[in-house]
Amino acid sequence: MPRMIGRVAKRKMAVNIKLGDVVRLRKKHPCGSYEWEVVRVGADIGLKCLKCQRRVLLQRGIFDRRLKEVVYRREG
Repeated sequence: MPRMIGRVAKRKMAVNIKLGDVVRLRKKHPCGSYEWEVVRVGADIGLKCLKCQRRVLLQRGIFDRRLKEVVYRREG
């Protein structure tokens, strides 16, 4: 039986996120909310907490891992 060297990376497709979308992340914010509004899109994703209005900036790869679902998708 051949030995497996290293790990096989599982890649998810990048989600098409637009300004104004509301997303749910896997872990809750310290204020207790799971839902965030997308306020910046680029190499980094800017998010605003819908409960306490705090803004954070996540790298796209980290955002893709933490994303659970898109709650509301802005049309257009």
